[in-house]
Amino acid sequence: MKSSAFIAASAGIILILGLVHLLYTFHGRNLHPRDPNRTATMMTVAPVITGETTVWRVWLGLNASLSLGLILFGALYGYLAILQSAVLFRSTFLLALGFRFLLSYAVVARLYFFSAPLRGIAVAAVLYISGIVVNRAYSS
Repeated sequence: MKSSAFIAASAGIILILGLVHLLYTFHGRNLHPRDPNRTATMMTVAPVITGETTVWRVWLGLNASLSLGLILFGALYGYLAILQSAVLFRSTFLLALGFRFLLSYAVVARLYFFSAPLRGIAVAAVLYISGIVVNRAYSS
């Protein structure tokens, strides 16, 4: 398997996680509190920082932002791995940035999410590192 395929697979997992999360953010009740009264409260209460929005709108915006970050990573690193692999593998900056991104999301997932996203991010990180290792092993 080419080293770029590992990175592309990693990016694909993250892209899918982002797309599913975006879908869950705006459709269905998967990201709603289990207690409907909590949702109603979130829809009427403003956060301390401003009265211009509600906790519910902030919740939606933060979830959408999380999704967009995942989608951007998946699309960008998928593109680089598939169509610009020479650029990607020659750039220590891009490789390190991608790894730090995945590591950061893994820490956040471990601290604040549940096991399914953490497992997906962990698999993506292993694939990502595998791509770098395979590339380094065959380019030496």
